[in-house]
Amino acid sequence: MKADNRPWYWIPVLNFASGFPYVIIISVSVLMYKNLGISNEDIGFYTSWLYLPWVIKPLWSPFIDLYGTKRNWFIAMQLLISIAFLIVGFIIPTSHFFILSLAVFWVAAFASASNDVASDGFYMLALEKEQQSFFLGIRSTFYRASMLTGNGLIILLAGYLEHRFGNNQQAWSYTMIFVGVVMTILTVYNYFATPKAELPIAVGQEEEKNFSKVFISFFKKKQIVLILSFILLFRLGESQLLKMLTPFLVDPINQGGMGLQTEDVGIIYGTFGLIALTIGGILGGIAISRDGLGKWMLPMILAMHLPIIGFVLLSHFHPSSVIYIYLTVIAEQFGYGFGFAAFMMYLIYVADGESKTSHYSIATGFMALGMMLPGMVSGYIQEYLGYGNFFIWVFIATIPGLILSRFLLFPKDFGKKTT
Repeated sequence: MKADNRPWYWIPVLNFASGFPYVIIISVSVLMYKNLGISNEDIGFYTSWLYLPWVIKPLWSPFIDLYGTKRNWFIAMQLLISIAFLIVGFIIPTSHFFILSLAVFWVAAFASASNDVASDGFYMLALEKEQQSFFLGIRSTFYRASMLTGNGLIILLAGYLEHRFGNNQQAWSYTMIFVGVVMTILTVYNYFATPKAELPIAVGQEEEKNFSKVFISFFKKKQIVLILSFILLFRLGESQLLKMLTPFLVDPINQGGMGLQTEDVGIIYGTFGLIALTIGGILGGIAISRDGLGKWMLPMILAMHLPIIGFVLLSHFHPSSVIYIYLTVIAEQFGYGFGFAAFMMYLIYVADGESKTSHYSIATGFMALGMMLPGMVSGYIQEYLGYGNFFIWVFIATIPGLILSRFLLFPKDFGKKTT
């Protein structure tokens, strides 16, 4: 009805459709392979390679800017992702499921990275900066909510099917088929809910016709060495935590884990974890739009990383009551929702100016590289250190990004809503 209300119809679901395939490919696949008998070392190494399309997406992001509309791109990519998940579902019962499913996941990852480029560009062109900062919390929350849907409801479904059929391959086969159906529904909704006409070309977007100028102009930004170092190191701890957290929760206590069932993990992340993340993400976006990024950068980084201490305590004391696991997950999810808003707002600042769609893609590509490389060795580090010392190492790994953040230069009121 009112034009001001229009973003509410498409921003939540569009960003949910960006995060949902990501969590299935990067996170849910970890538990799936764990329950299908794959080792921690192989899980950490091979699933981390699935980050590669997000790392190299800047190489083809200008192509998305130049040919077709961003709306057509993300609709087509979401459809391809839906088909890929359905194929994985039929592959799982086969004898060579590991290598075959990884190959299909890689195709889905390529489509998902392209979907992100088109969706991000659509978001930045559709909204003014003040709207971007306001909706950043909503956008981040629904993106992260999709990840919790994967880590919560989808895993809960898989756990239920494991018990019902007594066959993990059959359970995960049906689960991935269901995931493909859900992705298809999201694609159909986005087809009808998003604006049907492409937005006008932004001033300076003609610059993107020269690919070399796009990349050169990005690396000429002020403080570019510090910026790239910060982007690469900010998630150094988180990248390893995310790969080994699920194995930690489901591994038996005599192996250093918490001994949870698959559906227990789904319940924890799909209920209180989801609520905490939603509240944290909304508050993060509101805080930045009210006071600007400068005031909240340090508190948000601390809020994001300090909850890792909870996993250090869990891995050392192994409390018998599940309430301690709930409290740790609630703190971690709230801190992530609240804190990650600052990092994403800073990436928007880095990309600001001419060719901002491609520059944002380059920035997030380096972010993906910072997730991929540490994740590849996380399984080996965990096996060498054990879970207790591993989480201590993960906490230490958050310090370099925190230190670098204190030297970043940006307008302190960036993202602040103006009247």
